[in-house]
Order: sequence, then C-alpha cells, then structure tokens
Amino acid sequence: MKNKKILYWSIVVALAGFLFGFDTVVISGADKQLQELWGSSDLYHGLVVMSSALWGTVIGAIFGAIPTNALGRKKTLLLIGVLFFLSAVGTAFATNSIIFSVFRFLGGLGIGASTIAAPTYVSEIAPAKDRGKLVALYQFNIVFGILIAFLSNYLLQDIGENSWRWMLGVQAAPALIYSLLVFGIPESPRWVFEYLKDRESAIAILKQVNTHDEVAVEIVAMENESQKEVVDESIFMKKYRKPLLLALFIALFNQFSGINAFLYYAPRIFELAGLEKSASFFSSIGIGVVNLIFTLIGISLIDKYGRKTLMYLGSFGYVLSLGLVTLAFYNEWKGMAVPVFFFLFIASHAVGQGSVIWVFISELFPNKLRAAGTSFGTSVHWVLAALIPSFIPFLFKEIGATTVFSIFCLMMVWQLLWVFFKMPETKGKTLEELSESLATK
Repeated sequence: MKNKKILYWSIVVALAGFLFGFDTVVISGADKQLQELWGSSDLYHGLVVMSSALWGTVIGAIFGAIPTNALGRKKTLLLIGVLFFLSAVGTAFATNSIIFSVFRFLGGLGIGASTIAAPTYVSEIAPAKDRGKLVALYQFNIVFGILIAFLSNYLLQDIGENSWRWMLGVQAAPALIYSLLVFGIPESPRWVFEYLKDRESAIAILKQVNTHDEVAVEIVAMENESQKEVVDESIFMKKYRKPLLLALFIALFNQFSGINAFLYYAPRIFELAGLEKSASFFSSIGIGVVNLIFTLIGISLIDKYGRKTLMYLGSFGYVLSLGLVTLAFYNEWKGMAVPVFFFLFIASHAVGQGSVIWVFISELFPNKLRAAGTSFGTSVHWVLAALIPSFIPFLFKEIGATTVFSIFCLMMVWQLLWVFFKMPETKGKTLEELSESLATK
C-alpha cells in the first residue's frame, strides 16, 4: 500500500470490526453459566439472553443509515464506540437477565451500525485497485475479535462463579481505545461532497491521500454521479432492482450457512459431539485461529482474483464441510471429528463469504444511496443472524443436530448456483463505474 494514511484510516475504522467480533462471540463462554444462573428455559435463553445483542444488531442495521447519512460516517463510528463501551460495563454489572439483555442490546446497536458505517467509510476513501483488501480489513478485525474472545473466555472460564462478568467486561478497554482513535481520522470526502455540498473540504481531504490529477478525476466522477441523481431516489426504485437483489441474496446465504449459530454455540455443539467442557472451549480457540488465517488468505486474494472466485471456493467448501458435519452427527462420531469438520467450514467461510460480503454490499449502490443500500443488505443479514441462533437450542432438542446441519448444507448448494448464474464481478472498478453498470436503464 503506497499511501500510509489511507491504510491507517482504514485500520482505525476496521477496529469497529474487532469490537463486533468480540461482542458477538464472547457470549458463547457465558452461555450455559447464564442459563443455570437465571434458570431460563431453552426458548427464553435463546430468544432473549443469548440473542438480545442480535436483536439490537437488527435495529442498528435497519436504522444505521440514518446517522451515517445525517451525522456523517465519522460521528457515527464514534457513537458506535460509545455503545460498545456502555454494553461491556453494563453487562459486567448486570444483576438479572433483563438488565443483562438491555445492555447486550446496546452492544448490538453498535454492531448493526458498524456494518454500515465502517465498510461505507472505507469504500469511499479507498482507491479502486485496493478497495477489496481495505474494506476486508473490517472482516479481518471481526475474526481477530472472535479469536481474542474465544481465547479470553478460555483463560477466564475457571476464575470463579462470576467468570462470565469478566468475560463480558473486558471489552470496555478496546472500546475506549477505538473511540479515541476515531477522533483522529477525517470525514469521508464523498459524504462531505454529497451531503454537506462542500466541494472544497472534500478536495482538501482527497489531497491528503491523492495526487493533484487523481483528485481532479475523483471530483469530476462525484460531480457527474451527483448530477444524475434525483432528490427523492430510493434503493427500492426499479432501476436499482439488480443491486438490491444482489445485496439481499449474499446476505441471506451468509446466514443460512449457519455461521452465527456455530459461533454462538460452539462450546455447546462440541459438547454434543462428545467433547468435555475444557476441550470444547479449547476447540473454540481453534475455530478462531482457522478463521483468522483463512481471512488473511481471502484478503490477499480478493483484489487479485475477485469477489466471485472467492465465493466459488467458499461455496464448495461449505457444501463439503456441512455434509461431513451432518454425517458425523448422524453416525454419532465422537472425539475430534466434528471440530475438524468445523475447522474446514470456518476456513471456507473465511475465504468466501467472510472476506466478500461487506466489500460486495458496499460496492453495489451509488454514493447518495450507499448507506441506505448497505443498510438494506446488512438488515437482511442481521434479521437472519438473530432468528437462526435464537432457535438453535430449541431446534437441537426438537429435530436434532443432524437435520439442522443438513438444512444448512442444502442452502449452500443454492448459494453455489446463485454465484454461478447471478453474481457479477466488481473488482478493479470505481464506485461510480459500478453504479453506472448495475443500475437498470
């Protein structure tokens, strides 16, 4: 990366992904402890205690475009840091399931909003040739946060009956650091140009990371796109049907792989497969390591081979790994079979959907509608991310793990067909070029 400022800004913004990943998975270490503490039924525990953050994420994703557009990308990112801090402190000191769930909900709001504001910001400051890897830094930080959460849970599991408070409370420190770092980045030049109508300020920001000629080209492209936009345009207009459906399906398939269900209930799933408690926690760390390694591989390949190629690799890996997990539960294979198959599943996710989804959704819509379009895609993602894990304890009990995993496997066959027939390649094109090519005339 030639421009260190763009890289630094992208890394700072991507740290929102670290908080997202940590917050999403840290609850897995407290799962069974909280259910025993408050005597919750499987349904209440899944729908309320475990999924309260996910319901907050749904709201954050649905309405996150409002502050992202009205306040700006930078102020929204700062607000996200505050929400994560409050969530960490509040859950650590919660005295009952309701208070706990309320503060988890606040953290969820931060997650949902971050999936809009962070990829949108980075996509708007990144050069076309590096946009994939820079936006994918957000995903890298998600999986890094997941790994640290699994490791933290493993280290804190035996410190006493209130170990869950420490597991959830430690997130306050990175949330505070992230919030302070966001103060030092500029606003998105495309937001400044499009929403503040401040051409000179947008140019001043662009000059920090571009040559004079590059600034001139970018400003002309923004002006041309702005002139084409109608004031009352919506992502639901007929001309934007194609990007809307692309955002819908990549988000839908992402969650019907079962990824969030696995991350939330990894220790529980491994115990179902016959592992002891300590071994199941340790195997969860393995998931985090595999996720991190293969996300790095995905990031290194996304701008070279493209988004569609990675989705092919991920889809084939999904079908194979989920098929093996289904067989393992059907035949009651004990020991390390299920963890090994899950590692293959996580590797497939990290290279494919994990590396692609936030990049792809942030590329589909024009500047004026980017936050709204990203909000739509992430809302679909998070509605399903809330619903599917919410019912996992109930479904495991009622229909069994074999049936659950076979459904996920079948959905990934459909994803493979969608990638082949419908998914376009977006690598190497400017945001304005993509806006022009994807809109229906």
